[in-house]
Amino acid sequence: MTIRHEQIPDAVLELCRRLETQGHHAWVVGGCVRDLMLGKAISDWDIATSAKPNQVKKTFRRVIPTGLQHGTVTVMMGKEAYEVTTLRGEGAYSDGRRPDEVFFVDDITEDLARRDFTVNAIAFDPITSRLVDPHGGARDLEKKLLRAVGDPKERFSEDGLRILRGARFCATLEFALESETEAAFHGALGTFKKVSPERVRAEWLKAMKAKRPSVAFEVMKDTGILGVTYPELLDQVGCEQNKWHEYDVWGHTMAVLDNSEGTPVERLAALLHDVGKPRSRQRSDKTNDYTFYNHERIGADMAEKWLRAYRFSNEERELVVHLVKHHLICYDASWTDATVRRFLRRVGPERVDSLLRLGRADVLGKGRPVENELADLAELRKRLDAVIAQGQALSVKDLPVRGPDVIARMSGAGPGVGALLRHLLEAVTEDPALNDRDKLLKMIDKLAPEFEARHPRKR
Repeated sequence: MTIRHEQIPDAVLELCRRLETQGHHAWVVGGCVRDLMLGKAISDWDIATSAKPNQVKKTFRRVIPTGLQHGTVTVMMGKEAYEVTTLRGEGAYSDGRRPDEVFFVDDITEDLARRDFTVNAIAFDPITSRLVDPHGGARDLEKKLLRAVGDPKERFSEDGLRILRGARFCATLEFALESETEAAFHGALGTFKKVSPERVRAEWLKAMKAKRPSVAFEVMKDTGILGVTYPELLDQVGCEQNKWHEYDVWGHTMAVLDNSEGTPVERLAALLHDVGKPRSRQRSDKTNDYTFYNHERIGADMAEKWLRAYRFSNEERELVVHLVKHHLICYDASWTDATVRRFLRRVGPERVDSLLRLGRADVLGKGRPVENELADLAELRKRLDAVIAQGQALSVKDLPVRGPDVIARMSGAGPGVGALLRHLLEAVTEDPALNDRDKLLKMIDKLAPEFEARHPRKR
């Protein structure tokens, strides 16, 4: 595996040349070197230099002091931003999260020695085309092996996040863990417990970008990481399912995860969609088989708590919880058009695509022939598209009457207003022809006294 000079963008070459003309050295380092050697596209270029931050600032016109405490500045080259970090060493990690001190060094090999895995500890001089690889990272890239730099116990005791990053790299790079590195994962769990929820969240979402995210979660399961972050998921292991599944709940979940499509957050919903099954499992006396009654609602509650604890945004949390809660799609050809409209109302047109992607993955994850179920989902998709295209009422906002129309026919505002509007929406869902202002006003005239009496105002 080699790096060709033409793989380096002109702006990166110019940045390194300008540092060289000032008597400094500069290297492309870390993940971008790794991905260059693997033939992957590079989105972020990291540059290490012997120049101190103030020297970098003097060399370029536009420099942003983004991380001076770590020797990092951001250099603007045209519209592009590049992180430039002074070669550095690190002191002890007393808290298992960050070094007690950072100090500058002059030797690139000293800088590479502090990095986590050998494949991330390679530097490339774009001016001389010299590769600096003191830990055999290129050899490990060839072997598709993930190995810690130096003593793995020492590396992971410094920063507990490194073992989670390792699990993620196994999936995104499709690499195997070197045996001593894997063994050291277990001993680093105490340090890993100190990692902030925000950093865990970021790694989980990055893992979801892998072709097969299950690889990361299998590593987390086998090395104890998952037992620290989300032990309830481990209850799925060995949790037998009913006759419609070939796998236990864990095996099914991993298959669903790998078959899922969409954003990392949608794939997170695939991971969590059956988290409530172990708590809801019962054996039916009638069928002598397992049932998981209400597992989707139990799972939604469990997901909600975990997503809050790990600092997912409101938007991310709401989507995942919604998908877990509604993932059980029991469609068949007997559904009436009104049933399809109720389904769309309940799910929401803005989330139906995400749900159907999860539904398809859920079917594919059963481990048996599922052609008929996939055909059912395709038919449901067509029927939902037809409802959306027709612009039929899916919420009270889609009705041609409003709260004031109801209030005018009651003695004032109160809970009966909303109840009556919801009743009208249900009627329109059953018969879209009723979604006419005159027809609905007549219904309000008739029903207003009844709903006002049924839902009295609080005094």
